[in-house]
Amino acid sequence: MQSSGNFLIYLASASPRRSALLQQIGVSHHIWPVDVDENLRGGETPAAYVLRLAEHKAQQLWERLSDAERRPVLGADTTVVLDGRVLGKPADEEQGVRMLAALAGRTHQVYTAVALRHQQGCSTRVSRSEVSFRELSEAEARDYWRTGEPADKAGGYAVQGAGAIFIERIAGSYSGIMGLPLFETAQLLREIGWPGLAEAKGVRSSAEPLLQ
Repeated sequence: MQSSGNFLIYLASASPRRSALLQQIGVSHHIWPVDVDENLRGGETPAAYVLRLAEHKAQQLWERLSDAERRPVLGADTTVVLDGRVLGKPADEEQGVRMLAALAGRTHQVYTAVALRHQQGCSTRVSRSEVSFRELSEAEARDYWRTGEPADKAGGYAVQGAGAIFIERIAGSYSGIMGLPLFETAQLLREIGWPGLAEAKGVRSSAEPLLQ
């Protein structure tokens, strides 16, 4: 457990969205990205897939740290699922356009897992949301790709960006669709002593970790 007056975690992600969401609820953190193999395993469900990657990210960073360096490590992973099929990040414009065409006029699922590695072990949660797209033309999909926004996004769109114009309805966690479900994240953090919004006023974040 951490003392509430000195609560700081590592975020095992390069995502500026996840960092911004932690800042939104007042969690002091330092960003320390890790690289993991994101290939889907045979027979793996979407929930199991994101949970495995979130845990692996958190554990990988935890193992890099000496006992003196260790603070809680937060890992997260998000995937978009249509008809039971995981949609990753589009490799190029053609793939991005095909993804949007598949999502158009349909409802898909977004799974995000969050894992918190700490001295007592690793605690996890999984968020599942549904997103309904309106119909869209190929020209709209290509225009959207050329904004540069969808290139590094699961499913080829960003709910918090220009991609929002395609979304008719959301059921579930908006922050989870962005990449970090805040309800579940706050639950995990409270379990290890995070004081909640009492700390929000002095929140700190950094693109570099305290220790390298």
